[in-house]
Amino acid sequence: MRCFLALLALTTISTAMSAQPSERDMARAKRVLASTPLVDGHNDLPWEIRRSTGNPRDVAAYDLRKRTPGHTDLKRLKQGMVGAQFWSVYIPGEVGDSGYARVQMEQIDIARRIVAMYPDQLQWALTADEIRSAFKKKKIGSLLGLEGGHAIENSLGALRVYYDLGARYMTLTHNVTTDWADAAADSARHGGLTPFGKEVVREMNRLGMLVDLSHVSPGTMSDALDVSEAPVIFSHSNARALVDVVRNIPDSILKRLPANGGVAMVTFVTSFISSDAATHDVVENRTLASLRTKHGQDTTAFRAESEAWTAAHPRPVVTLSKVADHIEHIRKVASIENVGIGGDFDGISVTIHGLEDVSKYPALFAELARRGWSDADMKKVAGENILRALSKAEAVSARLRGTRQPSTKTITELDGATSAR
Repeated sequence: MRCFLALLALTTISTAMSAQPSERDMARAKRVLASTPLVDGHNDLPWEIRRSTGNPRDVAAYDLRKRTPGHTDLKRLKQGMVGAQFWSVYIPGEVGDSGYARVQMEQIDIARRIVAMYPDQLQWALTADEIRSAFKKKKIGSLLGLEGGHAIENSLGALRVYYDLGARYMTLTHNVTTDWADAAADSARHGGLTPFGKEVVREMNRLGMLVDLSHVSPGTMSDALDVSEAPVIFSHSNARALVDVVRNIPDSILKRLPANGGVAMVTFVTSFISSDAATHDVVENRTLASLRTKHGQDTTAFRAESEAWTAAHPRPVVTLSKVADHIEHIRKVASIENVGIGGDFDGISVTIHGLEDVSKYPALFAELARRGWSDADMKKVAGENILRALSKAEAVSARLRGTRQPSTKTITELDGATSAR
């Protein structure tokens, strides 16, 4: 049986690879990426360093000049022709030992030290113009994406400090609903954004911080689009019409992006890309949970049975052609102006065949070239769209700073009684 399943997997790969980009397609892709910055919206390297070293202070132990155990290092970033990177400063919404802010500051510290350690290849670039300037110097423009609004602990003052430290977007939630915004993977307690949540969006507009709607519920997406005067982004989400998981974007929201100027940055999470992979993950999680209940504290028995199940049920192979399908769907439903890339490398444990690490971006653009995409349209997906959105957010900020003072509103004032920490 295992031989048959292995053969089936190889056959699936072979079929998916039957229409491969040509050398000419790859040459076009590399020419495009050499002429415009490839701006990736989401890389979890700071958390991977924290997780793998076990010491958030020991950034040097994860040497990016060498081949790292994860998806990201300097050599592979160069091979992937990455022009700029939003380094995700993610913290889990379940952290509760001494408040979110301490862990968030540690993650920002890790990210800032990563950039400082490799000045010959990484450069702080906190505006669209600075990203283009770094690209001309053949350096990777670096800025931060704060993943999870729980990190502000219901404080607009904390939000402003995070902006000052380099955060140029904030994902309004992670997997946990906050006191002011509903998450996609949690209960919808508010029907979207509360009045304080809307004030958070307004203050982000004033600062020039992009509103990131990955991880949030459709209600939160819709409310944010109603409130935001600047383009929103989805730093790592795909099309829900193709794969019906809560982390993907409904067509009803995609249709609103052209008017807003926002960018949906397609990610490489296999269960967001492939319905087969999504189904497999649901069944696997349910099975493992059942086995944990069955075996209790008998970890040896649990490990043996779970490994046997995993061997008998291999993950479906997901190829980069399906990533291109999501890009094309978003182009069709929204427009070519509303698509970008947010790989989520070092935040995923299973990778797409052909997109195994940060060195593989040219292969995705070669696939778009094979499908007949123009150089101009590939440039928009690579980075021009997100740079335009960032520039617009900066312009909105310049206007609002001339008419608004920093908001002093509190969640108690706007929402009344709250279960805030």
